[in-house]
Amino acid sequence: MPLQLPQGSRFSPSSAEKTFSVPPFVSSFEELVGKIAAQGDRQDILEHFKAYFAGAVGTAHYQSSDEGWAYTDLMRYMGEAGSTPALFIEAFYDACESLRASGRYDLPDVAFMNEVLRTHGVPFEIRPPQLLRLEAAARVAPPAPPPTLAEGASSIIRQSLQRAEELLAENRPREAVQEMLWILESIATSFRGVALPGGTIQGRYFNEIARELRNASRGTTLERVVEWCTQLQGYLSSPTGGGVRHGLDLNSGTAISSEEGRLFCNLVLSYVTFLMSAHARLST
Repeated sequence: MPLQLPQGSRFSPSSAEKTFSVPPFVSSFEELVGKIAAQGDRQDILEHFKAYFAGAVGTAHYQSSDEGWAYTDLMRYMGEAGSTPALFIEAFYDACESLRASGRYDLPDVAFMNEVLRTHGVPFEIRPPQLLRLEAAARVAPPAPPPTLAEGASSIIRQSLQRAEELLAENRPREAVQEMLWILESIATSFRGVALPGGTIQGRYFNEIARELRNASRGTTLERVVEWCTQLQGYLSSPTGGGVRHGLDLNSGTAISSEEGRLFCNLVLSYVTFLMSAHARLST
């Protein structure tokens, strides 16, 4: 089945926005075409891909006189198509699926194609039969760890945030939410020893620290945020809630969907961002 593109992506960017430079991701897909072409009649396979990419750039496909011209023409079409990534991806995917139906070639699967797109920061993901624009579900911008955290701790937080993004992109929402909960609980430990008007935080674990933070910051936004964090952490940990910490109740639990996973990651990230800001303020 042909790939279904996001609405409006066939005509973006406009011709005025196009440049003569070839986007870096194009070369990775050119290498894949070369590996596929090596498995059969090279010119026939190059012509096969050329037909799809000619369509992507809005021109007719004509058979090249020899293999060398077939390669040259294909590279030109792929370079031009790269200025509109959605059309480029559609052409490559549909060309591969057409070949896959013959059962004669070893072809990259969807997971591999998405990995190439992620590596180059192309904001699309193939989820047959659709091509999804990742910007439509963009997450809150990851916060910079406050200077009050040690450099080693800041590095750990940054790496974990990046890992959560990767898991979401791989459609692994449960693991992504687990990673975000780990960040939330880790950030909470940074408050140990912080003095507030209502007392000094001394707890070692998330629930202890959260309880002390609430008690020591009555009537403030921090109290409300910590309360919401605690409720969300409890729900996501429960086997009959999110089921991401203590297992999923196989009788009555429901695994979180990709959309729910992104929602929960966004919520946790917003709380983490606020707590980092509060930690910086209280520690100076």
